Amino acid sequence: MSYDFDKIIDRKNTNSLKYDFAVERGRPEDVLPLWVADMDFQAPPEVLEALSQAVSHGIFGYTEVKRDYFDVLHNWFLKHFDWELEESWLVKTPGVVFAITLAVKAFTEKGEGVLIQQPVYYPFEETILVNKRNLAVNYLVYKDGAYTIDFRDFEQQIITKNVKLFLLCNPQNPVGRVWTVEELTRMGELCLKHNVIVVSDEIHCDFIFPGYKHTVFANINEAFAQNTVTCTAPSKTFNLAGLQVSNIFIKNPALRRKFLDEFGRSGYSQLNTLGLVACKAAYQYGEPWLNQLKAYLNENLNYVREYLKNNLPMVKLIEPQGTYLIWLDFSALGLSHKDMKELITTKAKLWLDAGQMFGKNGFGFERINIACPREILKLALDQLARAVNG
Repeated sequence: MSYDFDKIIDRKNTNSLKYDFAVERGRPEDVLPLWVADMDFQAPPEVLEALSQAVSHGIFGYTEVKRDYFDVLHNWFLKHFDWELEESWLVKTPGVVFAITLAVKAFTEKGEGVLIQQPVYYPFEETILVNKRNLAVNYLVYKDGAYTIDFRDFEQQIITKNVKLFLLCNPQNPVGRVWTVEELTRMGELCLKHNVIVVSDEIHCDFIFPGYKHTVFANINEAFAQNTVTCTAPSKTFNLAGLQVSNIFIKNPALRRKFLDEFGRSGYSQLNTLGLVACKAAYQYGEPWLNQLKAYLNENLNYVREYLKNNLPMVKLIEPQGTYLIWLDFSALGLSHKDMKELITTKAKLWLDAGQMFGKNGFGFERINIACPREILKLALDQLARAVNG
């Protein structure tokens, strides 16, 4: 089957966070949104069919899953990442951020340190601070258009900030790095050396650009597997975020018990009925759709690269290795935070994610979601070019 990713679907007036809440979020009503990480594409047809059948049944009672749900997950991760899962490792949660928050509360005490690597997905910092844990930041090093890790500082942060938990973003959002086995191993060994548990957010693992390969952190060796909480979800891969299902894998029984105890204290039990239906159908039947989608996203990336080169040479693309979110460097424009916001929101009429949301070293950058029909992407870039060049 061939899928039409050029089709523009009107998402306005659907209570879409991305499209319907500009005014509530302090922006003009007519901005074009390329911010939050959901896609402007319908989910795979097989997922829509499975949901349609469930809706036709008409009863939405408390729902659990049986072995066949796990089997679908097992087959996916074994095929794509050579990762052999066991059913006992699986804990289902309504979201990855929910799971990360549970881990922060389960594995650390108030006043203890939790390490992150900024610029990074902003809920990492939020969940640390709101739960009164100490924030430790290993700032990624930006040089010659690429990001690397300062491993000496990584260890120093662990030692000086009394770090007990490390939140790893793999692949990295927003800078688009796909960490190498060597990089992951060095971080993992430092965490083992200092008794730091790792929570690996791998929600973008299915979006890797040609020439790169995703490595499941917990699959590198047994020691890492015993020290890791791995967070996955179909939400980014198949555009199912609103159905709120995530699959968390914890091999170590002691860690899993602590996590489940904290889960129990949250008061949450069975997941969204339709979310479970969609998740299973997506992993079981969605691969052809995903393969075509990734090819389309790669074409979108190529389009952005050429557009910037020809029309916006002062705006630098940080070459992404993974995710469908691109990180653009506007620092050559020399604008203040206020002027940058004026340029993007008022003049270009765009709703993007400002870089400083992801940490202080994100200032001067913008994150753009390219998971949209190319016509929308072209419109956004044209608006940006007119604003910058004007």
